[in-house]
Amino acid sequence: MNQEQMHTLQAGLFAGYDTGGFFDEMFDGHGPRDHYANLYRTLGNLTAQEFRARCELADLTLIHQGITFTVYGDTKGVEKPFPVDLVPRVIPANEWAFLEKGLAQRVRALNLFLHDIYHDGKILKDDVVPRDLIVNAPNYRRSFIGANVPGDVYVHICGSDLIRDYDGTYRVLEDNCRTPSGVSYMLENRMILMRVFPSLFGENRVRPIDAYTTQLLHNLRQLAPPGRDDPNVVLLTPGVYNSAYFEHSFLAQQMGIELVEGRDLFVDDNTVFMKTTRGPQRVDVVYRRVDDDFLDPLVFRPDSALGVPGLVNSYRTGNVALANGIGTGVADDKAVYPYVPAMIKYYLDQEPILEQVTTYMGWKDDDLEYICEHAHEMVLKATNESGGYGMLIGPQATKAEIAEYIGTVRANPRGYIGQPLISLSRSPCFFEDKFEGRHVDLRPYILCGKDDVTIVPGGLTRVALRKGSYVVNSSQGGGSKDTWVLNENQSGTMRQTQAMGGMVQTQQIPAPVDKTSPSEAQ
Repeated sequence: MNQEQMHTLQAGLFAGYDTGGFFDEMFDGHGPRDHYANLYRTLGNLTAQEFRARCELADLTLIHQGITFTVYGDTKGVEKPFPVDLVPRVIPANEWAFLEKGLAQRVRALNLFLHDIYHDGKILKDDVVPRDLIVNAPNYRRSFIGANVPGDVYVHICGSDLIRDYDGTYRVLEDNCRTPSGVSYMLENRMILMRVFPSLFGENRVRPIDAYTTQLLHNLRQLAPPGRDDPNVVLLTPGVYNSAYFEHSFLAQQMGIELVEGRDLFVDDNTVFMKTTRGPQRVDVVYRRVDDDFLDPLVFRPDSALGVPGLVNSYRTGNVALANGIGTGVADDKAVYPYVPAMIKYYLDQEPILEQVTTYMGWKDDDLEYICEHAHEMVLKATNESGGYGMLIGPQATKAEIAEYIGTVRANPRGYIGQPLISLSRSPCFFEDKFEGRHVDLRPYILCGKDDVTIVPGGLTRVALRKGSYVVNSSQGGGSKDTWVLNENQSGTMRQTQAMGGMVQTQQIPAPVDKTSPSEAQ
């Protein structure tokens, strides 16, 4: 951005704002983007003192809501409010329509893939995805081969992380198909911004997101066994010491369902019951926030005190439904991620709408050597870690750190991948007395029902609050901000959608493309 173009940013809290050569969500080379014009004008008229007062009000709101995290390194045991930046990320309607189509396409293919690998395994027989890669995956559950699930849907709630590269292209970074978290922060961020900045919503036509829990409960009730006209749905949590416990309790409260731990449930004659003061009450659907390994000590880890003995047998016999299904973790294995475009072509006979990040797989000899030789310029990741753990950002690591990490990769090549360091897009965030750019990603939340896919208009924008950092996870110093999807395109014309409480519902899921065996194809 040259000096002539830079004059548009020399105002108020944006004075001296520098895009740093990255794709900026709010600014292009000529000033604020069209869909940010109203927001830029409003924020540009505020003083640092006025904006800081709103930040303090937001922090108080977070504390009163109990949305805090403990600073474990502080001898005082101080609890601080979860970091929320008050400058919303804005997505125009036409851009969101493109993302909706791509995300719906992707989750359909992932569900078809999961059904296939636990049944006929056609994609493995046709050698589209390597068999060894799947059957040796840590989260592949051999015991569920041949098991049927309601509506053949394994992933009911999905959070696919999106990033934008240097030219603004959206790319899927990873899929979270097991127990995606963060949706409570998406909902709370909107509530907080409406409380501290109500005027912004009068100046911008922002699509609502508060129907998420209503739609989720509707989908969960649909999973109930036949004949259960008024199904009982519960949310299974590992307990108060889990880092996402606030979210578990928040979602249960919003849906009006019971929040339970493993000790609150028991199985009798392959039927799940909840202990109550009025006696046992049958449970039909479990929205579980407990990983597979801890669900049932009779099938998985025998030392688990978090699960319910006999739950898996009840699930297999169809007496209870689980969301998400058991065995979904193989679909968000980072070593399986490179094959998702091939899944889309195989099951849907379509070209992928959303692009991915070039990925080198440690289990391939040539890729392994490339990873080891170029580790200093790449991002290396453990295939089954999350939360920013098990990752090395080569350009920001020391030679000793790189050498140690490469040794770990060579010892377990299947467990690691390498990707080029993507110049993540940036968005303005408030620091001290001005706005500065920080790297962001986006986690939209996708709800899969028996016949349709519903996508929340926006999602959780996560922010790397540390200057220069690319790690957006809250456990690694990240925060979040509200994400707006506008009702109107940049031209101002209304987008026609089939809406449900502000959430767009896509068309009915098409039948998968029938795949013949290689011999039949010949």
